[in-house]
Amino acid sequence: MTQRRRKKTTRSKKQSSKGWLYFVLLIIAVAIAYGPVSNALQSGYIDLKPAASEKAVACLPDLQALERPAPLNDRPEQILKRQGYTVSYNKELKLPNWVAWELNREKLVERESRSDKFLPDPDLPESEAVTTHDYKGSGWDRGHMCPAADNRWHWRAMQESFYMTNICPQNHNLNRGDWKELEDACREWAREEGSIYIACGPIFYKGKRRTIGREHRIAVPDAFFKVVLCAHSHPPRAIGFIYKNTSGNRPLDSYVNSVDQVERITGIDFFPALPDEVERQVEATYDLTLWRR
Repeated sequence: MTQRRRKKTTRSKKQSSKGWLYFVLLIIAVAIAYGPVSNALQSGYIDLKPAASEKAVACLPDLQALERPAPLNDRPEQILKRQGYTVSYNKELKLPNWVAWELNREKLVERESRSDKFLPDPDLPESEAVTTHDYKGSGWDRGHMCPAADNRWHWRAMQESFYMTNICPQNHNLNRGDWKELEDACREWAREEGSIYIACGPIFYKGKRRTIGREHRIAVPDAFFKVVLCAHSHPPRAIGFIYKNTSGNRPLDSYVNSVDQVERITGIDFFPALPDEVERQVEATYDLTLWRR
């Protein structure tokens, strides 16, 4: 009888010791985790009550086509999918209606050198495909919509960035100056945020359109737009830009607009894959300071 009591007492002591050990380990774990969690809460990286817009973005089933505008019914549109971008091509203007792409950190890897070989689009009939010779002697640059520098991650992406369906007649000073500065800024934003969605293209105001081209009559844009969305920022945000197709040397904030304003001017519905409440929120306002770190 005494021997049984001793065994029970010994077993009980062991269980008690284990219990105290687990309790001490739990206290240590909580102490270690408290600092980072507290800091994250204070800094806003962890939000115990996330905004409805952030919840809505998190629930999106597929963000792969988030950059693509809504289909166009008021003008010719041929959708051409490329390695690094998607283009809505207008066969009457011989220009893109828009060019859209996702830019992320993975695509900022520079594996390929710049091609500089402008090519007629192989998906268009030879009689309709604009060639680089149509720009010869025109006085206009062959301005990329989706930049070659955004496509150095893959040889095919680089090659296709020089298809003439991705090109517009652009003022030389704009192409090499303020427009390029915006392209550089977008790459920096993609590096900081991890991923952004971009759409850009030409703008035509009312009035007679200028054209260039030896074999094909290519319309010369009056201006250009670019809209940028960061869907996973805290909270999601978007911003728009409009550049007249003229020479200029102005700071970035001279060209800023809300996405809603760009939509009114272009007649294009941007980022329609976003939940309605998020789309309304991010397209109505803009704040360039949020994009400058």
